[in-house]
Amino acid sequence: MASEPPSPLISIVITVKNEGAHLAQLLDSLLAQEGPFEVVVVDAFSRDRTWEIAQEYARRHPNLVRAYRRAGSRGIGRNVAVEHARGTTIAFIDGDCFADSRWLATVRRGLAQSPVVAGRTVVVGKAKYGQLERVELFESGYDVTYPSCNLAYRRDLFVRLGGFDPRFVTAEDIDLNLRAVAAGASIRYEPAAVVYHHVRSNFVRFLYQAFWNGYGRKQLTEKQGNLWGRYRYRRLISGQRTAIAWARLAAAMTGYLFRVLTAGDRRLDPVVRTSARVRGASSDDIRPSR
Repeated sequence: MASEPPSPLISIVITVKNEGAHLAQLLDSLLAQEGPFEVVVVDAFSRDRTWEIAQEYARRHPNLVRAYRRAGSRGIGRNVAVEHARGTTIAFIDGDCFADSRWLATVRRGLAQSPVVAGRTVVVGKAKYGQLERVELFESGYDVTYPSCNLAYRRDLFVRLGGFDPRFVTAEDIDLNLRAVAAGASIRYEPAAVVYHHVRSNFVRFLYQAFWNGYGRKQLTEKQGNLWGRYRYRRLISGQRTAIAWARLAAAMTGYLFRVLTAGDRRLDPVVRTSARVRGASSDDIRPSR
């Protein structure tokens, strides 16, 4: 009986900055995944113990973990990691996450069917900072807002697209997904590919994240056009049912306006694209399973 061909190597890419509180938990969860895989960590010159932890795991697991340093945006860090990666497929996860034991096996099966696979992200921590309404953006029938904390690409497609746009502060994953769909790729959602994401630990960090999310959304409209034209803003307003939700919306709008006022000649050049469909959705797909 002929033996089955070996599974392709998956390169797990992590970009981190000041994730010393979570990185060991993440790496432990990745080392328990089904192989073959490698882990490529790029640290953006953290000020805590992140780099020391990454180096320690690289020393203890030299055949599985490699660590590099590069300053810059998340897009820059991920692109650098892919340059060092050996796998034919790339799985992205963030430093403030950890993976379910079947995450990579499920991603691998999905990549056999589609060049892009998105998993389910479950928030852990203070629920009031995680279970808020989000906005989904659809292009050609695909949700392109799947975040890069749980996203996988076949390497050849990622390289053909030019990787992440390094100019984005946030929303670089939405931009990449839009370009993938525009190039004819499909995005497969695998709800069994679960990643757990630590929400922000306090209100200030929560608002800081919302501010930069708003900033990134403005960068996205500069490059990709008015993606939100069909979204009913009355629905957005009516969906803000708590003080926390209103605070997040205000912080995001402040970030958006800050980009408007300060971009100047740093505005991103627009690309020619078709219109996208947007709808509001509850965060059911990121709620902890019961």
